[in-house]
Amino acid sequence: MSRLIIVGMLLLATFVPSGGAAIAPLQPRSLDGSGNNQRHDDWGSAGTQYVRVAAPNYADGISKEVAGPPTRWVSNRIFNDVGQNLFSENDVSQWGWAWGQFIDHDIGLRDERAAESTPIAYDRNDPLESFDDTLGAIDFSRTPAATGTGVSSPRQQINSLSSYIDGSNVYGVTDSRLEWLRNGPVDGRLSNNKPTLMLTSDGYLPRVDARGDPSAAPPMDLMGALQGTPARAAVAGDVRANENIALTAIQTLFAREHNRIVAALPRSIPDELKFQLARRVVGAEEQYITYNEFLPAMGVSLRSYRGYDPGVNAGISNEFAVVGYRLHSAVHGELEPTVSAGTFTDAQLKAFTDEGVTVEQDGGDVTLVIPLAVMFGNPDLLEAVGEGPVLKALASEREYKNDEQIDNSMRSVLFQVPKPGIPNPAVCGEPLVNPDCFTGISDLGAIDVERGRDHGMPSYNQLRRAFGLRPARSFTDITGESTDRLPQGARGTNPINDPHILDFVELRDANGNVIPLGSPDAQEDAVVGTRKSTLAARLRAVYGSVDRLDAFVGMVSEKHVLGTEFGELQLAMWKQQFSALRDGDRFFYANDPSLRAIEQAYGISYRHTLAELIALDSGATTQAGVFTAPE
Repeated sequence: MSRLIIVGMLLLATFVPSGGAAIAPLQPRSLDGSGNNQRHDDWGSAGTQYVRVAAPNYADGISKEVAGPPTRWVSNRIFNDVGQNLFSENDVSQWGWAWGQFIDHDIGLRDERAAESTPIAYDRNDPLESFDDTLGAIDFSRTPAATGTGVSSPRQQINSLSSYIDGSNVYGVTDSRLEWLRNGPVDGRLSNNKPTLMLTSDGYLPRVDARGDPSAAPPMDLMGALQGTPARAAVAGDVRANENIALTAIQTLFAREHNRIVAALPRSIPDELKFQLARRVVGAEEQYITYNEFLPAMGVSLRSYRGYDPGVNAGISNEFAVVGYRLHSAVHGELEPTVSAGTFTDAQLKAFTDEGVTVEQDGGDVTLVIPLAVMFGNPDLLEAVGEGPVLKALASEREYKNDEQIDNSMRSVLFQVPKPGIPNPAVCGEPLVNPDCFTGISDLGAIDVERGRDHGMPSYNQLRRAFGLRPARSFTDITGESTDRLPQGARGTNPINDPHILDFVELRDANGNVIPLGSPDAQEDAVVGTRKSTLAARLRAVYGSVDRLDAFVGMVSEKHVLGTEFGELQLAMWKQQFSALRDGDRFFYANDPSLRAIEQAYGISYRHTLAELIALDSGATTQAGVFTAPE
C-alpha cells in the first residue's frame, strides 16, 4: 500500500478528541507539493520548471549566455566592500538574512545533476584584485537544461523542491529522506515509522552515521571542514542544512518543534496521524512567521488576503530565484553569542580560540565573536556553543545593509579551504579574510551575476518592464546619486582601474550623524557610506549603457524605497512572489480549516511568534520582535 493511500486513510477519516465531538476530516498535504492545486496537479511541485515572468534572454535565443563584462571584474568594482561595514537602515536583525535563507531552502533548489562546468575567469593582474586565486579560475557550473529544452526551444531549469512554504526543509520532499529522518526502522515501510523526528540525546540534528552506515544516509552538501570529515555532517530535510551554524540552528529548532507538538498530542491517536498533525502545524508556523514578522520587518507590505485562488500558480519564478531572492549583501560577517561567565570551561574557551573564535570577557559575560568563515560547514560548533545562544545572537545585532556591497568573507573566501600548512584560518589572525590564508576564490557576487546569464535572465531594464516598472534612463536614475562621472585617475590610466575609487570619504549613522573614518563606531554604526567615486559612475564605466546592465547588478544598486530593505525592482519581485505563495496555496494557514480543527481538538496552535518558538524549543529568551535588533 502506498504512503499516500496510508496517509489519506488516516487523515481523511474523521478524528475525534477525547470526550469531544467529531472534527471535520483532515486532508493531507503531499510531501512534494503535487496535488495542492486540484486543477493543475503539478503547479508548485518538486521536479517542475521554474515559472517565467519574462521571456528568457539568451544570446542565440535558445541556450547561449549573453555577453557581458567578466563577472569577477564587475565584482571587484561594484560589490567590493573594502572592509567597511554598512548596516540595515531599518535595524533589521541578523534574523533577516537567516530566516530568508531558511525559507529559501523550503521553496527552491535548482537541479544540479550533470551540471556543465564553465569556470569564471580570474585575472591576477586586475589592479583591484586583492586575493590570490591559485586555482586560476572561480568554480562555476551551468544549471542543467530541463528535459526537452535548450535545443530547439529556450533553455529552462528545474526546481527540485516544492515551491510551497510547507516545511520541506524540515521533512524533505521524498519518502526515502523522510523515512530516514523519522524514528523507527528504515525498511521501506513507512507504516511502522514513529511520529517523532530523530534527534541526538541532547536535541541536535542526527549525523550521517546515526543509523550506522553513513553512505546509506540521505545526501547532504559538504562544505568547508566537512569536506574532510563528511561523517560529521548533520542530516535534515534540505541538503544545505550545514551551510552555517545559524541555518543549522534554525533547522534544529523546527525539528525540536515538531517533536514538541507530537508530545502534546494524545497517546491514543495513531502515530501517522500524530506525525501529519505536527507537520501541518510546523508548516503553518513557518508561514505565520514569514507573513506576520519577516516580511513586515523587511518592509514588504502585501494587499489584504482574499482567500485561496486556484488560478494563481504558486511556483517559484526563475527571476525571483536567480535575481530577486538573493540577499548575500545582508549577511553579517560574524555572529556574537553572549553567555554568562562560567558557561564554558577554560578548555572549551581555548578550543574556541584555536578554531578562530575570538573570546571577549566583559564582567559577568563572555561573548564569542564567530567569523562567518568559521561558522561555515561546522555543525560541531553549534553543539559546542549551544542552540539557545546562537538563536539569541541572531536577534541581538543588525544585519548588513541590503545593497551592492558584499562582505569579503563571501566575495572571496567562504567556500575555500586554508592553504597547505595552515590548519585553520585562526592562525592567519585578523581579518580572517586574509588572502594569504586560502587556496582559491569563490565569489558569490560574481556567481550571482553569472547565474543570471546562465538562466537567461532579462537585462535590468527588461526585468523592470516585466514587473510593471518604468525603465531607468540613466545610472543616476538607478542609484539616486548626483553624478555618474568618475574622478580623474593618474595620468594615462583608466580611473575604473584605480583602487582608490573605492575609498570611503564619509560615513553616517541612521540619524545622519557623521562617523569618523577608522573609528570603532565606523564598524558598528555606519548606515550610509560615501566613496571617492559614486556607484553610478562605476556602473557607467563597467557597463557603458543602462540597457546592458545585468539584472542582479542593477537591482542591488537601486536606491531603497523608504522604510524597506529594497529598491523598487527587488521590492516588486518580493511582493509578486510572496503573494503567489500565499494566494496559490490551498493549505495556507489563513485558509486551512484543519488548523482550527487541530486547535479545537488538541489545544495546539500555529500562532507563535519566532521569539516564542525560540523560548519553547531552546529555552533562550529574546526580545519579542526578533527581526528588529535592540538599540
